[in-house]
Amino acid sequence: MALLSTMIHNHLPASTLSTGVSRVSASLGPQGVVFDHPKTSKTSKGARRLAESLSNLLHLNIEPLSSRKNLQCSNWDLFNEEKHNTPTTSPKELIARKWRDIHGFMDWNHLLDPLHPWLRQEIVKYGEFAQATYDAFDFDSFSEYCGSCRYNRSRLFEKLGLDKNGYKVTKHIYAMSNIEMPQWLERSHLMDTWSKDSNWMGYVAVSDDVETHRIGRRDIVVAWRGTVAPSEWYEDFQRNLEPIGIGDAKVEHGFLSIYTSKNESTRYNKSSASEQVMKEVTKLVQFYRGKGEEVSLTITGHSLGGALALLNAYEAAANLPELPVSVISFGAPRVGNCAFRDELDELGVKTLRVVVKQDLVPRMPGIVFNESLQRFDDITGTLEWVYTHVGAELKLDIHSSPYLKHGFNPLGIHSLETYLHLVDGFLSSDSTFRSDARRDVALVNKACDMLVDDLRIPHCWHQLANKGLVCNEHGRWVKPRRDPEDIPSPTGDQAHEHTLRRIENEDKSYQIVYAS
Repeated sequence: MALLSTMIHNHLPASTLSTGVSRVSASLGPQGVVFDHPKTSKTSKGARRLAESLSNLLHLNIEPLSSRKNLQCSNWDLFNEEKHNTPTTSPKELIARKWRDIHGFMDWNHLLDPLHPWLRQEIVKYGEFAQATYDAFDFDSFSEYCGSCRYNRSRLFEKLGLDKNGYKVTKHIYAMSNIEMPQWLERSHLMDTWSKDSNWMGYVAVSDDVETHRIGRRDIVVAWRGTVAPSEWYEDFQRNLEPIGIGDAKVEHGFLSIYTSKNESTRYNKSSASEQVMKEVTKLVQFYRGKGEEVSLTITGHSLGGALALLNAYEAAANLPELPVSVISFGAPRVGNCAFRDELDELGVKTLRVVVKQDLVPRMPGIVFNESLQRFDDITGTLEWVYTHVGAELKLDIHSSPYLKHGFNPLGIHSLETYLHLVDGFLSSDSTFRSDARRDVALVNKACDMLVDDLRIPHCWHQLANKGLVCNEHGRWVKPRRDPEDIPSPTGDQAHEHTLRRIENEDKSYQIVYAS
């Protein structure tokens, strides 16, 4: 909707909220993101005022900036020193005997409020997998690789510090769309680029032997990237519901287009994102079931990525019988109608939606016409065109954290790092923020300005040194070349799809490699 045209997704700095959003270019690498800001526009100010009015209408309880309540601490130096000397993660618990409950077999009954510590740890783990799709994405419009992943699948987790989670990436996923959606596709300004039609949209990973033992099954993960474009794209994502499957289920046409579009003339989307991910997941399921292992599929994503996760789960559950399929999404919009929700339930898909009360995105599409109209079904009958949320909900509130500013900040509120901070500190709906929360608070300000000023954490601090330039041997500042092994190659990806070869140390570990 136009009213949200000032809200930028996840990696765009808070300062852009007062600027135009017709074009925002950004680059990201091993050290972070750097941005170029567009010029100020009158429409963005009007849209902001309208969004503020909407937040009041929806009772989001967002305080004006002037009424900000900061964290009270008598000695900030002591507070910061204490936090700086504390590990950022808790010891991993052996959850094998309870994995079905944690994976949602009982719809997370009695685990959400209060939030079970084992479930909290797993939610954060999958959230970090979703965050990786932003941290590894090349936003630099002056790069020939804009829109790709900066790292090949064997180095992705190592570069992002996620190798500690015990998973290995086996496949990159690419997507395109056959419908026009504003600013969805990140394109390079250069003529000679890796792809003019596709963007890297996520990846498939699988748990290693150690993590498999801890969690009680071989877990396949699919992580979908959200959008870094202005949220104007939601305007196009509210008009048409298209059929999916063979029943009455319908889903938003823009989400479905990204998931299913392909074109033989493209380099990376000769097969759709749907075909890529299903081929890989099916291959992994068959491989590990063939070894007699129990296998699960967990699909995660933030914002648009959460919508794609539901479409992926629907297809996987329909085509891979008896495979436990769960979705853990963050700040995701509604995707389909009530028939889509019912079919997901019938297929056994378990969905946990993590939402922040003040975030507008989970209220769309269908801000007015949504599942709340079901109370009138006896009068109107089932309305097939009404958008409906799916699954269980873990609702968070920015007011629960003493570290967060409480003013109107759509970018900061919707940021996945804000979500993960709130999950890490959540005990129950009637409890204060967890005093022993371990996740680094500074991560919240990676790409926004949500932390109280007393913490002295710069906003939007996650960026490339020298805006990505390096000084060469002649003393000139130049853009560095990407490592050859990290250059996307359609030939390599096609070869990787053809042959699965297992090289395993019989005593301890395994490794999957693909060879032509």
